[in-house]
Amino acid sequence: MTFIYILFGIVLLIILLGLIAPKNYEVSRTIVIERDLKDVFQYLKLVKNQDDWSPWKKKDPNMVQSSIGTDGEVGFISKWKGNKDVGEGEQEIINITENESIDSQLRFFKPWKSESIAHILVDTVDDDKTVVTWGFAGKNKFTMSIFMLFMNLDKMVGKDFEEGLASLKQILEKN
Repeated sequence: MTFIYILFGIVLLIILLGLIAPKNYEVSRTIVIERDLKDVFQYLKLVKNQDDWSPWKKKDPNMVQSSIGTDGEVGFISKWKGNKDVGEGEQEIINITENESIDSQLRFFKPWKSESIAHILVDTVDDDKTVVTWGFAGKNKFTMSIFMLFMNLDKMVGKDFEEGLASLKQILEKN
């Protein structure tokens, strides 16, 4: 009988955690780049350029990459397979609003399966300054939502976004 009470308690705890756990997540960071908006946007819409500023490329410079389609256009897919720090997945450009935003669907296969929508937004500060926001959002599956109660995704991934944006700023302001 004690076993049944313990099992019932565990099931009840899991259900309760599932009810209070976050169902959605969103992480983004912003930086101002001293460069014309059109130049910044043209650079950002090419996924291949992420190799120059992405923190994940630095975590595995030997990752295997391939692509399908024309870079910088809706439907382009960039695939990667790397070490445990970058995993395996693909990024597909799903929407481009010229000189405003680039939206991509991120599909991760390893170390765990998940899907997110990534976005890069640009806006003019003045003629020679552009604000860039880079982030992603998605929905947590039941088990992942419970895990998110004990993990700060904003803190974990946010530092990668900050590092990437700092590299982006350095590259674009140098040229």
